[in-house]
Amino acid sequence: MSHIAYLSLGTNLGDKEQNLTFAISEIARRIGVIKAQSAFLATEPWGFDSENAFLNAAICVETKLSPHALLRETQKIEREMGRTHKSVNGVYHDRIIDIDILLYDDLHIYTPQLTIPHPHMYERDFVLIPLKEIMQ
Repeated sequence: MSHIAYLSLGTNLGDKEQNLTFAISEIARRIGVIKAQSAFLATEPWGFDSENAFLNAAICVETKLSPHALLRETQKIEREMGRTHKSVNGVYHDRIIDIDILLYDDLHIYTPQLTIPHPHMYERDFVLIPLKEIMQ
């Protein structure tokens, strides 16, 4: 059975356009069919100070993975691309790639590992602008 998930991607280190392009290609290869992709959006850092601007995007992917399997696979892609630590307790850092699950079908999931819908997506224009673009 296929499911529809919306993901947010962001990067503020290295070749940002290449980072997003590579992450999206890995998602297509390992997770499912990309049904829609937003334009890349340049934004200022949110929640921390950095001299490095971000490049963000949103995608819609059709997947057979469960929500937790999807989380494991996106985190694996992040690690393989060089992300060494996740943001914890509202402490954010520069990152080569960040992949967040925003929505998964119409599910609401509240576990220590995963919350869907993403709990902060409505506070973040860098998430909402690309997401709105692909949901129309």
